[in-house]
Parts: sequence; C-alpha cells; structure tokens
Amino acid sequence: MIDFLWIKAVLKALFLPPTGLLLLAALGLGLQRRFPRVGRALAAVGVVLLLAISVPFVADHLTDLVDASTAFRRSDGDGAQAIVILGGGIRPSAPEYGGTTLGILTLERVRYGARVARMTGLPVLVSGGSVLGGVPEAWVMRAALESEFGVRVRWVEARSRTTHENAVRSAELLRQQGIQRVVLVTHNFDMLRAKAEFAAQGIDAVPAATGVRIEGSYTLLDFLPSMGGLQQSYYAIYEILANLVRIASGP
Repeated sequence: MIDFLWIKAVLKALFLPPTGLLLLAALGLGLQRRFPRVGRALAAVGVVLLLAISVPFVADHLTDLVDASTAFRRSDGDGAQAIVILGGGIRPSAPEYGGTTLGILTLERVRYGARVARMTGLPVLVSGGSVLGGVPEAWVMRAALESEFGVRVRWVEARSRTTHENAVRSAELLRQQGIQRVVLVTHNFDMLRAKAEFAAQGIDAVPAATGVRIEGSYTLLDFLPSMGGLQQSYYAIYEILANLVRIASGP
C-alpha cells in the first residue's frame, strides 16, 4: 500500500515551482506546432512566472500573504509554560556527520529555539517524526540541542509527520503536563498554519518565528532572479495552498 505522504511528496515535486512551471512551458512547446498561439502563450507564461517568482522582491510579497511575524521578545512569552520546536526535515545521509543530521530548516529552528530557551528558561518539547522513513526528526533535534547548544530537552514527540500531526501529538503530551500556553518555534512562513493547528487542539501558541525579515530593506539584487528568491517563493506558495486547504476543510 502506497503511503499518502509519498503521494503528497510526488505531487509537491510535480506541481510546485520550479517543476510545475517548467512542465507548463514544456506543454506549450509541445502544442506549438498544432496550436501555435496557445503553445507560445503557455510557454511564455511558464517562463515568465518562473522568472517572476525567482525575484526576492516578489518572493517577499508572496510570503507576506502567510506571514506577519515580528521578532520574539521575552515579554511575549509571559504566561507560557513550555517551548515547542517543530521539525522541518533532516539529512538522512551526511557522511561528514557520520550519518543523519539536521536539515537546513530544522537547524535554523533548533538554533533559534535554543536562543528562546535561554531567554525564557522554559522547558523544551521537540516535535517531528519520520516523514518518509529513517530516524525521527525529534531524536536528531534533541541530540543537537543537548550536545551542540547545551539546552536540555524535556519532551520528545517523535510520531508526527505533518504540521497537523505536530499539533495533535504535541498537544497530547502538553495536556498531560497541564500546559495550555506555549512559545512556538518554527519559520515565519509556516507560523500562521502552525499556530492555527495548535489553537485547534486547545493550545495557545505564542509565535517565536525564525526568518523574520526587515521591511523595505531592498537592494538592486532583490529585483533580480535568484535561487534564494525561488526557494522562498516555493515555501510561500506551498503555505498559501496549505492554508487554503486547511480553511476549506473547516474546523
């Protein structure tokens, strides 16, 4: 039986940028001989949109649709009883580390989570399972926090494979401890959906986002296509679609 998450991963790879727009352009080229005007239009749309979302300025405005994050302050966490750090992927084969290590997104969250933990003194819960097989993210997160950042992890939630499951499984552990308010650490583009998922489980989540950007600090390079801009647009577009699905699915 095919795991739903494998199907989801394939669909993401096919339809999200850059593949989705490249396939649209390829379709246009394939239709050009039989339907020249339609073919040229589709090819042009695919290429132009791919260039557009690769521009950091455009990527920022796409991110703004799902992000209103500001830098976390100690006073924001008043009344919070714990910190929850969400996983964002691992590198299953990292020879320089002798095996599995944190992926880039998870490393950024773990590093910032350690900072928030030292700032607040709150106990830490890490959340993340084995998404497509291998070692659960939470195990790797705990090892990094304790051995590299000197922050003790109180709870490990290692069964979740989606943001929804992060909230459901973490809430189970938190309720057992009588915890109803937490400081939630994830990326700025992911915070809107993550906070809503925790709220649906009865957990009040105070945002502590990493990746918060400074308004209006643009240079010429921010108006030129780049891999960084394309990657940011990928995350933003995924979150826009995921939030639409969440809203359409109802409570």
